[in-house]
Amino acid sequence: MTALETLKSAVEASMTPSPTVISIGLAICVLFPILLHFIYSSGTSYTTLPSVLLIGPSGAGKTALLTLFERGPLAQQEKPTVSGPVARTHTSQVASAVELAVSTDNGTPTSYRVDLDAAGAAARRFLLVDTPGHPKLRGAAIAHLASATPTVNLSPSNTSASSSTETSKSKLKALIFLVDAAALADSDSDALASTASYLYDALLALQKRFHRRSGSRAPASVPVLVAANKLDLFTALPAALVKSQLEAELGRIRKTRSKGLLDSGVGADDVVGAAAGEEGEWLGDHGSDKFRFEQMMEFDVEVEVMGGNVVGDGPGAEKWWKWIGERV
Repeated sequence: MTALETLKSAVEASMTPSPTVISIGLAICVLFPILLHFIYSSGTSYTTLPSVLLIGPSGAGKTALLTLFERGPLAQQEKPTVSGPVARTHTSQVASAVELAVSTDNGTPTSYRVDLDAAGAAARRFLLVDTPGHPKLRGAAIAHLASATPTVNLSPSNTSASSSTETSKSKLKALIFLVDAAALADSDSDALASTASYLYDALLALQKRFHRRSGSRAPASVPVLVAANKLDLFTALPAALVKSQLEAELGRIRKTRSKGLLDSGVGADDVVGAAAGEEGEWLGDHGSDKFRFEQMMEFDVEVEVMGGNVVGDGPGAEKWWKWIGERV
């Protein structure tokens, strides 16, 4: 029998209905797609979304801002009442995250009010992570800021249902420190001292992270936005005064902490060790009498202060949103 006759017999046998042929055909139809799925799924990793960390003292409006960016104008449809703000929120006990999207038009981020799906615009997705502001619950946020490779740990229990990401960690791209500009104007309250103390810890953590680089390669920078909220209130301080007051208070905290360490027996070199390329408790330039946010540029930390408000009439939150869009 020639090769041609053998091939002809094989083709005729495969085309002849029989239990064997049917079984082989069904097996190929069922198993082949499953095999392809395992091949591609094992070789493809899930995308890690960039994240923006939202921190600040309790009552500054972090959760309200998160809600505004997530829901857009829907969060402001209700009228404000005496009993509470427009978007009613409560003090957070755990971190929560929502997945958001920002698009650019001629290089400028579009408004958070734009419906990207309806506009058909290509968007960059990121996570906005809200953290508790109570002093006893700030440790986790400060700890990972000091990490050489800061990531935001997310679990099903603290990730919003609107977030579809399947990753357990998200790369930190920026930090927003929200402050209550109206509370800072009250000289009788301890809001300024409490707010500045939290900001001091956050900036110091980023400064220490800069010194935890591997070799000569510095870690990726994490820019900081100090967002002065509630400028819709008549008593709120403008952004320029918020900046000057925070800088003055940070300078006072720096002197107080260094004096306390020296009184406890810690050497001066340990207090200002960061200035010599080591980890220390001195924030900013060593030996400077006054603290300025510009001093943090030495540690690749850019700090900006912008005013705005989540609810009411005022500048709104557009500048904050565009700041985020330029960094994610």
